[in-house]
This record gives sequence, C-alpha cells and structure tokens, in this order.
Amino acid sequence: MRIGLLGTGPWADMAHAPALAGHGDLDFVGVWGRRPDAAKELAERHGTRAYDDVDALLADVEAVAVALPPAVQAELAVRAARAGCHLLLDKPLAATVAQGRAVVEAVRAAGVASVVFFTTRFQPETEAWIDQQAAVDGWFTARAQWLGALFGDGEGDSPFAASPWRREKGALWDVGPHALSVLLPVLGDARRVTAAAPGPGDTVHLVLDHTGGASSTLTLSLTAPPAAAGATVELRGRAGVTLLPETTEGPVPALRRAADALLSAAEGGRPHPCDAAFGLRVTEILAEAEALLTDRR
Repeated sequence: MRIGLLGTGPWADMAHAPALAGHGDLDFVGVWGRRPDAAKELAERHGTRAYDDVDALLADVEAVAVALPPAVQAELAVRAARAGCHLLLDKPLAATVAQGRAVVEAVRAAGVASVVFFTTRFQPETEAWIDQQAAVDGWFTARAQWLGALFGDGEGDSPFAASPWRREKGALWDVGPHALSVLLPVLGDARRVTAAAPGPGDTVHLVLDHTGGASSTLTLSLTAPPAAAGATVELRGRAGVTLLPETTEGPVPALRRAADALLSAAEGGRPHPCDAAFGLRVTEILAEAEALLTDRR
C-alpha cells in the first residue's frame, strides 16, 4: 500500500516515519508538513520525497498516517478520506465532537478504512490482557491512573513539553484517551461521566458509569512528580484482581502493528475496534468530562 505522512513534529520523527519506512508491506511515498523545511529534512532521512502540496500527496497515495495536533488532524483526515485515502490516525481523534463526527462521516461516505493509534491497544502484552479481561464477566470496579511528568519537575526535557495543544488541553485530552482505550473494551461504553474534579496542575479525576454494570475512576495528569509518574489499570470483580501488564516496547513496533490493522481493514472491509467511530466515542467522553470540569472551575 502506498502511504504518505502528514506531519513533521517530534512524534512524526521518532515514531511515524521510522514505522512507515521499515514496514515491509508499505511503500512510504512522501511527507507533507506545515513547515516545508522540516518536511524536506524528515523525508531525506527516510529516503522518501517531501511534498509542498498536501493534495498532491493525497493524489499519489492510497493511505495517510497523521501526526498532527487533533484539530489539524481532523480537518486533514476529512480531506484525505474524501480523496479516497485510508487513515492511520493519532489520538485524540479531534479537539471537538463536531470535528470528530465530521471525520467519521467522511470515512463512511468514502468507504475507506480507519485506525486510531491508541498505543496500548497495539502492544502484544497489553492487547492480550485487554482481550482476556473483556471475555471475563463480573467486573465490579476499575481504577486507572495515567500520570506523566511532562509539565512537572524537569519540564522542558521532553520534546512534547512545548506542544501548544497539550498546553491547552492538558492531561484529560492527552493521556485520557489511553485510559479510555483500555477501560471501554473491558467494561463497556461509558453511559455517563458521573463526576469530574480538578487536582494539582492539570490533574483531573473522573468517575465513569459503564454499560457492563461496573464503575471506574480515572486519575490523569501531565504534571506529576517524575518519581510518581506511570500508568496503572486495576480491575476488581468476581474473578479477583488483575493489573494491566507493564511493557517496555517503544512506539515504533506498535505503530507497525497499527499499520497492519489498517491494511487488514482496507483489504477485508471489516472495521477495526480502534477505528474512527471508536475515536469519536472517546472524544465524546472527553468533551463531557471537560464540560463538567469547566463548571467546577
């Protein structure tokens, strides 16, 4: 499959470009970015072409991978779908529900495949754990803590610390999708966000009521002390207690598996569980929580 990359930032550089360039079933055709010089540099390092015109790239490929801020991603995803391109997207799908809905509608109208890259869903150990727990009945409650130190002590060490959209949207929209991507397939959709409260920095606490009968609590932050950073998901129910396994695998192998999923969805016509529609549902829950937090503040 001929695929292009939209975006030239740190995530495109460290994850998307090497994943696409090293995938045996993809022809990495080219890169487009909002900074032409950065697109040229990234393309040269991976032996491909830089495009000045995004529509020219869309015309030359069958699929695109997107590594751009959510609002920009949503706009270009609609454009790419209408051009007949399959979509390998990043989380969150969009910055608003309306933007996310526009992506889903464009995907359906064009009949293209879509996969949203929730890292945990494409790592073997965690993917297997999620599938196993989804098959178990009787979960009573769950606790998810997704704590990063991006804006905490030592701020500036990460290339993502200067990201304007992360500054604006905070942990809810950056790491919240990761937590939801684990909880929803196991406990069922969130019927509602029953509570939301701010914590220190950009920390937020959420309580969800799930269709499977369980409730869950989420603590999300990008301002945790480095010694306190990390991700934990704990399930409790009739089967006992189980924890999401830890993994040290980086994003590149996981992104290659996401590309495999896109290839399968495009060839077989069967939607992947992490398609744009799932990305929209995550966006809807985030927006509901954001509205509650705005009222609290």
